[in-house]
Amino acid sequence: MDGALVRFAQHLDAQRGHSAHTRRAYVADVTGLLRHAVRHGARTLEDVQLSLLRGWLAAQAQRGLARATLARRGAAARTFLRWAHRAGLTSSDQSVRLASPRVPRTLPTVLSADAAARLLDTARDDALAAEGDDRPAALRAWAAAELLYGSGIRVGELVAVDVDDVEVGERLVRVLGKGGKERVVPFGVPAARAVGAWLEHGRPALAVASTGPALLVGDRGGRWGQRQVREAVHRLAARAGVDDVAPHALRHSAATHLLQGGSDLRSVQEVLGHANLATTQRYTHVDAERLRAVYTQAFPRA
Repeated sequence: MDGALVRFAQHLDAQRGHSAHTRRAYVADVTGLLRHAVRHGARTLEDVQLSLLRGWLAAQAQRGLARATLARRGAAARTFLRWAHRAGLTSSDQSVRLASPRVPRTLPTVLSADAAARLLDTARDDALAAEGDDRPAALRAWAAAELLYGSGIRVGELVAVDVDDVEVGERLVRVLGKGGKERVVPFGVPAARAVGAWLEHGRPALAVASTGPALLVGDRGGRWGQRQVREAVHRLAARAGVDDVAPHALRHSAATHLLQGGSDLRSVQEVLGHANLATTQRYTHVDAERLRAVYTQAFPRA
């Protein structure tokens, strides 16, 4: 079965539509499934029957794993066994009737417009007041916070941005989103000022010969990581005296504020890089009255 896992990993690598994170998670999930199968007497993929799959998920549920994790692992198992059947490794797909737990649709924290402004003003004030060795890090945190909120991009997209992906004068950033889909997103004047200050005074102080094209550079000259961005945003929230938020909450806040300011759902969908409008409606937690107003304004037979 190890050979099948290797082939499955190669199959995922060749497919579009899965991020590197999703591919790694799926391979890890299937690895866990196959180990469980071997412990319960399976010798080939034909032995991986529906009862074994259900027992695998049930055992993890008893361990207290989150419903979202169980849902992802169920999806990984279905993807693997569907591929195995199509590849001729099994005579049937035993995962067809495998059900996964429903994941509750929780809403992330959203900052009010005033709270978001306080966080960003704190980042700016810290950057402008910082001196010496503290200045590059403060400029980097300012640029990151402004881009996250000002463009609504994901933290993974932010850390993948290269210098050439940003047009400060045009106030545009090119990002590679989920599924390898590229999009160009606008940002405002405050974000342009922050990025410009980082490029002029912050990045040169941290960049080394091996830095490469990364826009945001870490303290040791490598590409800044998602964990470091999260830590910086948490620190800014604490200093600004607003609710503790993660970078994704800045993206959610940006989308919410765009809608509150009169943007239509389709425009917000494009900014966020969502594949369908339903995701945007759920993500931005638009209430029924807001949706009804958009419908009445936009639909000719409303």
